[in-house]
Amino acid sequence: MRAARALAGGGLAALVLAPLAAAGGEPAVRVLLAETSGPFRVGDLRVEPRGDGLAAGGRPLGRVWRLEGPDGLRAGDLRVRGSLEVRRVPEGMWVVNRVPLEAYVAATLGREVYGRWDADLHKAQAVVARTYALHALQERSRQPWDLRGGVRGQVYGGIEAEEAWALAATRATRGQHLVWGDRPILAVYHAASGGRTASSEEVWGRPLPYLVSLPVENEADSPDTYWRVALSGSTLGRALGPLGIRVGRFRELRVLDRSPSGRAGRLLVRGSEGQGEISARALRAAVGVDVIRSTLFEVRPARDGVVLTGSGHGHGVGMSQWGAQAMAERGAGYRDILAAFYPGTRLAGAP
Repeated sequence: MRAARALAGGGLAALVLAPLAAAGGEPAVRVLLAETSGPFRVGDLRVEPRGDGLAAGGRPLGRVWRLEGPDGLRAGDLRVRGSLEVRRVPEGMWVVNRVPLEAYVAATLGREVYGRWDADLHKAQAVVARTYALHALQERSRQPWDLRGGVRGQVYGGIEAEEAWALAATRATRGQHLVWGDRPILAVYHAASGGRTASSEEVWGRPLPYLVSLPVENEADSPDTYWRVALSGSTLGRALGPLGIRVGRFRELRVLDRSPSGRAGRLLVRGSEGQGEISARALRAAVGVDVIRSTLFEVRPARDGVVLTGSGHGHGVGMSQWGAQAMAERGAGYRDILAAFYPGTRLAGAP
């Protein structure tokens, strides 16, 4: 889940700091770094699918190849701690990094928020990232990985993302995570809410008592407080065609209903050859989540298409990072931030 940022900012490079030492009993998480038909650089080798197995430099590696390196390993553009596993699958191969939980938290924190932000925001994000990972571990399926390492999970930056501030926040909150009852919660988050978060029920159809719609104040510093995007009829046609909505020459896009938090729900698309309906979430995914930044938008007709004006960035569920940063700037501690965005939860593992 890429939220507030994609690149770390500020602090010393992790390579000049002592790495986070794994504590006894600390779990490891398996992070899916790549799904590819190959080739892919792993360590010093160029690995690719061959037949029903893997090969590098003409040498067969079998269906599953594992690699360990005490000083870090290269996987594509990342240097990572722990071990790597490359697995042959029907579509090509998976590259998975098995890494200690606390090192994973620091490497994720360094890619999900800004280094210049408040230390209590950093601590809150560390707890949330750790909780998200622990929830994935408790939901572990038969697949050989727990978390995606990109925007479909949490953005994971490996060793280079272990900035000084990220390591400090990870150490300060080591082991702390949010629970409902005695189980880690689904600790989702987003960049900016546009003034009000969405509930998990309205976005995913899954009601969770700690993911409810809440007002959010002081997100004005967010670059996503107001956004505007023009979409031509041909752009909409290319996006909607693969979804089975083919209406001919575009004429109208209209919001049919909204969720309790004000986000667009179903949309009507009308053209010269008919009409169809699509959810705002599906349209956002089809056009691009960085183009239509949230489903909290209005639609205005334009000469050759529509103009969307909106607020917020992301699905809107859970913690708003810009809202949390505003709280920290006003003096809220990380425990206050977590309690505000995940009401009814308990902070486990805290002293």
